[in-house]
Amino acid sequence: MSKVTKDTNYLSWDNYFMGVALLSSMRSKDPNTKVGACIVNQSKRIIGIGYNGLPYGCSDDEYPWGREGSFLDSKYPYVVHAEPNAILNATTTLEGATLYVTLFPCHECVKLIIQSGIKEIVYMSDKYAGTESSIAGKRMLASANVKCRQMEEINITVAQ
Repeated sequence: MSKVTKDTNYLSWDNYFMGVALLSSMRSKDPNTKVGACIVNQSKRIIGIGYNGLPYGCSDDEYPWGREGSFLDSKYPYVVHAEPNAILNATTTLEGATLYVTLFPCHECVKLIIQSGIKEIVYMSDKYAGTESSIAGKRMLASANVKCRQMEEINITVAQ
């Protein structure tokens, strides 16, 4: 009788938690930018998830989703980003936690991330690198000693 060994084809923690962030992003109604976030404590337990969308009580059908036009006729004054949604949905303290997010956070989200006690950000896309918002965010994260690292790709295969 041969000895059965463990399966070695399993997800890394990074792929697992970024997969949860990606799955969360699919809840967003935004037709242009879908962002998901997953916050994990030091014991590798998920303690908060979120995606970009309107605040509770605000109908997805009554507010604009466009990027163009006047400020009040665009999505920008109304949409809550994935990161604050995950922070607000957290079930416990975020001190020392890791945030997995599909898009590098804007400077406004960075302020909330730092204030919440999150100590690491793992992100996929950095499509706004070089913008003033991104530069300001990265400056604050460096000052606050929040570690940032990019996952170039996610490797998920579904077992049959």
